[in-house]
Amino acid sequence: MARALLPEDLWSLIAADLPAHRRSPKGGRPRIDDRAALTGILFVLKTGIPWEYLPRELGCGSGMTCWRRLHEWMLAGVWQRIHETILRRLREHDQIMWDRASVDAASVPAPAGGEHTGRNPTDRGKLGCKHHLLVDERGLPLVAQISGAQVHDSRFLIPLVESVPAVKGLAGRARKRPGKLHADRAYASRAHRAWLRRRGIAARIARYGVESRERLGRWRWVVERTLGWLHRFRRLRIRHERRADIHQAFLSLACSLICWRYVERFC
Repeated sequence: MARALLPEDLWSLIAADLPAHRRSPKGGRPRIDDRAALTGILFVLKTGIPWEYLPRELGCGSGMTCWRRLHEWMLAGVWQRIHETILRRLREHDQIMWDRASVDAASVPAPAGGEHTGRNPTDRGKLGCKHHLLVDERGLPLVAQISGAQVHDSRFLIPLVESVPAVKGLAGRARKRPGKLHADRAYASRAHRAWLRRRGIAARIARYGVESRERLGRWRWVVERTLGWLHRFRRLRIRHERRADIHQAFLSLACSLICWRYVERFC
């Protein structure tokens, strides 16, 4: 089970980004191995089970132990570093397509409420959370952020573009800006087009009564597909975490796993 959830080559890449742990001089229980704890986190992410139901047969310790490790690594910035490390591996093989990028968002229920949740106007006002995503031309997730379900998609176009990491791996300067950005009508505004133009990014945003849905959908469908991939991780399909940082950690980890599939296929 551990090998299926966390293959050796993926673990060797992730292990380099984990912080070193100093053993307490006061003694106490032995610390659960990092690989075992990460396996438990992946099991919860993929199955969506509550932490307290994590099977002890996996050898990952208790659910609370895995939760604390998830939180500890989140504070240390591990999840973002892992994502950037995998992106750098793809960049080394020239497998990030910077010519075009697409942006979109999708809402998920958040019955427990908490930070960055809100009344979803498309779900009869029930509490929900929104996943905002920016991908490259083939649907590779470059950056993902969360907000309340009541937040309009357009408010996250600029934060997403600004949050794209500068990815090294080839000769020359690190790359972080796409050549073109595709988006649906929810992002249409003169301010957004002007902001993108000043940064050398061609805006391909649908305009009411001008572009047809089919024309721009030729490129935008990849971001919708990647959102579908993200929501196959059952812990992301319904948000159970009241804390936004924990849910963001799960979202970043899921993006890293999707990027790893690209590494396995193209590198």
